[in-house]
Amino acid sequence: MKILRYSNGDPMHAIGLGTWKATGETVKYAVKEAVKAGIRHIDTAAIYQNESEIGGALSEIFEEGLIKREEIFITSKLWNNVHCREDVLPALQESLEKLQLDYLDLYLIHWPVAFKSDILFASGPADYISLEQCPISETWRQMEVAKDKGLTMHIGVSNFSVKKLKELKMTAVSQPEMNQVELHPLLQQNELWEYCRSEGILLTAYSPLGSGDRDSSMKGEAEPNLMDITEIKNIAKKHNTTEAQVLISWHLHRNTAVIPKSTSAAHITANFKATDLALDEDDLQLIARLDKNYRFITGKFFDAPEKGYENVYDE
Repeated sequence: MKILRYSNGDPMHAIGLGTWKATGETVKYAVKEAVKAGIRHIDTAAIYQNESEIGGALSEIFEEGLIKREEIFITSKLWNNVHCREDVLPALQESLEKLQLDYLDLYLIHWPVAFKSDILFASGPADYISLEQCPISETWRQMEVAKDKGLTMHIGVSNFSVKKLKELKMTAVSQPEMNQVELHPLLQQNELWEYCRSEGILLTAYSPLGSGDRDSSMKGEAEPNLMDITEIKNIAKKHNTTEAQVLISWHLHRNTAVIPKSTSAAHITANFKATDLALDEDDLQLIARLDKNYRFITGKFFDAPEKGYENVYDE
């Protein structure tokens, strides 16, 4: 298994289990099967509304002696309605309680967007708090406090552009250690990839297989299927492997973590085995030419110019 390391030497499996859209007994089953398959990196978030089920799975895993707490890496994320100074630590504590953990391995600011505290999903400008009222710098300061208190071993962000990372760097005491963003061959984000590498910020790829199980309301017209791309299919055939394994392995070759979501034991195991696939230089050059800056998660649902939110990715 490819291991990525934080600046202090802490390890993290590059392949993890994504859990967005997985809930109830289904996600509990997926987490247990992932651990049995060898996965030691689980990604969740408060807004996924599955932390309690994941906590139940982890508790059973520890009780059964399959692994110890220190052998697994758990990530969760701060949702948009708890960005204000007084809300950050209580939100993290709530996540810990649901996950039945004393600490997280990684805690991320989910989006650079702030909602009012009683709003789960914003439906209009009135539901937002402007960044002047609730600056990311203040949210980040509380993330730093959380790390200082040992509530999380590492802190980072998600869906941050180079511009936003540079702005945060100007006021941060501790720099973000991770940026979790959409990444795949159609959205390679090379500028962001280069910047994070130069700054010692690790990257995690979400929606690496295209997130085809999203609700239809979140999909664009005639979305591409990553596993139907001719070049990806040809590379899979060449190596006698699956298209999903090619897509996952590509991230490992870029020293990026990747969190494919699956609730099937067979698919979870197959995804994990992508670590054994060695793509060659011809494969990598072929994939490099596929970049179209195409996003499955457009971020348009956060456009609220009246409150200073427009084009969350700064593109």
